[in-house]
Amino acid sequence: MTTAPIARKASGADPYNWLEERDSDEVLEHLGAENAYLESQLDDLPLREQLFQEIKARIRETDLSLPTPWGDYLYYQRTTAGDEYPRHYRCPRPTDDGLAIDEKAEQLLLDPNEIAAGGFLSLGAFSISPDQQRLAYSLDTSGDEIYRLFVKELASGTITELPFENCDGSMTWANDSQTLFYGELDDTHRPATLHRFRLGDARSSQVFHEADERFFLSCYRSSSERQLVLLLGSKTTTECWVVDAESPDRAFQCLAPREEGHEYYADHGKLDGQWAWLIRSNQSGINFALYSAAPEQPSRPHWQELVAHDEHVMLEGVSLAESALVLSLREGGLPVIDVRPQGMAGYRVSLPDAAYSLYVQDSLAFASPVIRLRYEALNRPAQIRELSLADGTQKVLKETPVLGDFDADDYLSQRLWATAPDGTQVPISLVARRDALGQAAPLYLYGYGAYGESLDPWFSHARLSLLDRGVVFAIAHVRGGGELGEAWYRAGKLAYKQNSFSDFIACAEHLIAKDFTSVSQLVISGGSAGGLLIGATLNLRPELFAAAIAEVPFVDVLNTMLNPELPLTVTEYDEWGDPNEPEVHARIKGYAPYENVKAQRYPAILAVAGYNDSRVQYWEAAKWVARLRELKTDNNLLLLKTDLEAGHGGMSGRYQAIRDVALEYAFIFKVLGISAAG
Repeated sequence: MTTAPIARKASGADPYNWLEERDSDEVLEHLGAENAYLESQLDDLPLREQLFQEIKARIRETDLSLPTPWGDYLYYQRTTAGDEYPRHYRCPRPTDDGLAIDEKAEQLLLDPNEIAAGGFLSLGAFSISPDQQRLAYSLDTSGDEIYRLFVKELASGTITELPFENCDGSMTWANDSQTLFYGELDDTHRPATLHRFRLGDARSSQVFHEADERFFLSCYRSSSERQLVLLLGSKTTTECWVVDAESPDRAFQCLAPREEGHEYYADHGKLDGQWAWLIRSNQSGINFALYSAAPEQPSRPHWQELVAHDEHVMLEGVSLAESALVLSLREGGLPVIDVRPQGMAGYRVSLPDAAYSLYVQDSLAFASPVIRLRYEALNRPAQIRELSLADGTQKVLKETPVLGDFDADDYLSQRLWATAPDGTQVPISLVARRDALGQAAPLYLYGYGAYGESLDPWFSHARLSLLDRGVVFAIAHVRGGGELGEAWYRAGKLAYKQNSFSDFIACAEHLIAKDFTSVSQLVISGGSAGGLLIGATLNLRPELFAAAIAEVPFVDVLNTMLNPELPLTVTEYDEWGDPNEPEVHARIKGYAPYENVKAQRYPAILAVAGYNDSRVQYWEAAKWVARLRELKTDNNLLLLKTDLEAGHGGMSGRYQAIRDVALEYAFIFKVLGISAAG
């Protein structure tokens, strides 16, 4: 097929809403035609295969994860060449407390390759019982994020599927290793009900139902493994209920009744040798403070301040060990780990790069004297570092290998700052081959800017295929994200959402002004809420870019937010506003990408959707592309790919993920005229 599909235009305010008729012959035929058109335009299959093989060659296909010690065993994963998914194993823990694998004594716990049998598969829960005799796991086989629940007896290998429907995939053990808590989805795909199930029983019992559609429900084990916590959370408010993990039949007790605007998160551990609740709360300021409470008096009036609120530093999280508190902070747009050993002076973890990603990957057993940190940068593959809590010494336990001719020093990572129209300084993280800097080059600019999520720099094996061809990669840390704390997030949501778009445009203009790139070489990309960012930006300044990629893009925001029957709509009111209010309706309509497509030139565009996506429905991308085809005045490439067997995260499996990237890169090479020669 050489001509682009033209969608039928219906009468009414939304002429392409017929694309919302899931599974209708007309819709499936149209999506199939769009997929065929994409293949006809990106028909350089040797290039895509070259890119696939090139990226795959950098990855150690047969590898072993870093073993995690827990109880009497080491738990780990092994990838094998040709397999889409890692297999899960355990072996007896060495007597010297080391991490050496005994392959002769290892036990296969789960093989997702056998389960998937070539189809879609997403593993949700993977939870070993406290007595280490059972494995609870959940599977999504379509991409719609509805899971089936299973329990495997590890001694016999017997697998039982639990007879429950509409499960969110969570599975939390009580300490008796017989009782499981799991979440059930409501009609809008919201985790709304917590159930308790005892192995061997015929049915489960309802523990809690959350009626307010703004709130999600989740359950987790405390760091001490002595308590279970039920967390109810909206975008602006939380509430915690707790129960002794030794007595799962008892009723959960509320720590602090919800109060609009009060967010708090509870964990259980030790403070000065005594059991205590540790609570991260925003009651004294938007960047959060840390409080403690005695187990016998955990209610809010008895909270004692441990770490005060700091208007310049965000307290993002707290990890508890028996011998230390580990604070995850955000300062100056970067993550910081602050360790407070019990009875000793505190310290901050030191790191080698100017822009990086850092977080506590695993706090291990509660009594462990060490924790594990994950550290990476745009030019540095991920490292798992062991941190001694007492003295701060670090040891690199594993670094993600990059096969072939790779030297991190060949690539330069930088932190830049753009100036938004209101004078706000917006951070940009950038990486390029050293020999690509100094003149305008092709540049791939990525953005998100929503939900307070932080886009910390990350390493990518695939990205080297761009960098080694002279392409620069950059991340625009726009308002709406969390990179500069809670105030940065609030300055890019609700009535201030336009700041996200103006920040992104300012970053693009800065990169052009500083000769990192030019209009004819600039590609922009974002996914989900980042797709909204891309769509809105294209309507505002289409002449600024050569190409755009929008993955599972939230571009039909107004119509989605007007439909409370769609998954997650009501919970999103705190992020975007309720368009049933006239002022909010006008505001969202003013930037919604679908509504604001107009008769003007647009750059080349690739949109990607997942047919089973429950978060951003497939029709958002399909309707947006249809309207673009109708109104745009150029002949630039406009492509829509709908993965008919995938959800929000795209196709499952590591090789399929590489093929998806190869297609995206082939689109970029075609538009920018980049040579395939590495």
